[in-house]
Amino acid sequence: MAACLAALIAVPDRRTGLTLARGLVRRRLAACVNLVPGVRSVYRWKGRIEEASELLLVAKTRSSRLKELTAFVRRNHPYSLPEIAALPVQGGSRDYLRWVKDSTS
Repeated sequence: MAACLAALIAVPDRRTGLTLARGLVRRRLAACVNLVPGVRSVYRWKGRIEEASELLLVAKTRSSRLKELTAFVRRNHPYSLPEIAALPVQGGSRDYLRWVKDSTS
């Protein structure tokens, strides 16, 4: 079975999140994207501590699609440096992981 990943992507608002999520699924770069509202981010940017309200996208994909997923997000994200962090899926429902693989083929 192909290795699966959960890619985390922070976005500034629901509209951006839905646009990215739909584009990722439409292009088979992700099998599913969850939009998690209510995220408060604290980060260092250009030498200052910043805070922002964001949404977190959790995109399930195959490791072999990560490069294309990353390129799509970078092209379509409003941030100059979007968060794209991929975490390996170490286990889970075999049927679900097969569905992720099939949906991103």
